[in-house]
Amino acid sequence: MKDLDDIPQVMHDMGAKARAAAAELAFATPESKSAALNAAAEACWSRRDEIIAANEKDMAYGVDKGLSPAMLDRLKLDEDRIKGIVEGLRLVAAQRDPVGEVIADWDMPSGLNIRRVRTPLGVVGVIYESRPNVTADAGALCLKAGNAVILRGGSESFHSSRAIHACLVDGLVQAGLPKDAVQLVPTRDRAAVAEMLTMTDHIDVIVPRGGKGLVGLVQREARVPVFAHLEGICHVYVDAKADPAMALEIVLNAKTRRTGICGAMECLLIDQAFYADHGPILIEALTKAGVEVRGDDTLAQVNGVSPASEADFGKEFLDMICAAKLVDGVDGAIDHIRTYGSDHTDAIVTAHQPTADRFFQRLDSAILMHNASTQFADGGEFGMGAEIGIATGKMHARGPVGAEQLTSFKYLVEGNGAVRP
Repeated sequence: MKDLDDIPQVMHDMGAKARAAAAELAFATPESKSAALNAAAEACWSRRDEIIAANEKDMAYGVDKGLSPAMLDRLKLDEDRIKGIVEGLRLVAAQRDPVGEVIADWDMPSGLNIRRVRTPLGVVGVIYESRPNVTADAGALCLKAGNAVILRGGSESFHSSRAIHACLVDGLVQAGLPKDAVQLVPTRDRAAVAEMLTMTDHIDVIVPRGGKGLVGLVQREARVPVFAHLEGICHVYVDAKADPAMALEIVLNAKTRRTGICGAMECLLIDQAFYADHGPILIEALTKAGVEVRGDDTLAQVNGVSPASEADFGKEFLDMICAAKLVDGVDGAIDHIRTYGSDHTDAIVTAHQPTADRFFQRLDSAILMHNASTQFADGGEFGMGAEIGIATGKMHARGPVGAEQLTSFKYLVEGNGAVRP
């Protein structure tokens, strides 16, 4: 690789290697791809002490940089989280291989047989912040779908990502697949990101995974197609006919299980009728759990609640902070979510199915949930093993982006001497 001071040349070289690797991966056997992922999982587990030591350097860097506790939590790796990475790699390895799947098959009067068949996208560029596990998730999913990938992790996770990436490369080599199939940008220099966004000759799609600033930059500057992963401004609406005990459990889990993930609840909407019947039980539970609740005029009267500003609605806090508002029924909740949501994940808690149906029909978020915590907005929880991100756009992929979503398709047309009149 060229001198790291020459970022355009470094990225050009990586792109050329990725394109060559993608050509081989397109016809790699399912068995070889699974073998690479299982070998990578073994390497991650056997080198867990090295990965944790690398992560300690990143944690110190994050503290010096002034990252919030929630962001430091996203960055941190321990043995349990490495175990989760290992299990994720093995789950992806065990999944059905999407490449070559026949999506549709039909015959035409002309004598042609036409099949629509899944095929890899080619080269995927993934730009992400903080969470080093994305290195494993993105590498695994791209490989499973027959794609080469160029990973650009956040500056905070630099050492952790390198340690995990080394395990992925070991897996590729052991399985006889090209080691350039999974590459990691070897510098923190942000010029590498700018370069990736214009590499139309080498990269087929960019997947940004991070905060509003990163995603906005990618969408503004990219000449390569983008799978957008916008903010997780997730709402939970508690309907008048919600079971109070269920609502309490879902709301607490949605906000407090892990505050730094994109599936965390950022705004609680409570039907006025529920509030009239049950009072501030949900708000009091949140404040008791240590959540700073910023409420509308009525909820701000509850002890421990501060008044919400307009900016608090439609904000991704990624912290123990939550906006809250009373609304007039499900239509009030729908109007609020349409105004302030990010089309990521929104949930309704109700025992009344027609109300849930109306919520599902009239909102178009990538994920809509009924009587379930928004924390389930995760590719692993959807049975995908892992995900690259939650796509909030409307083209190609929406919701959790797993291996199947990282494929396109081609048409295979067969005739028996067919000619067109």
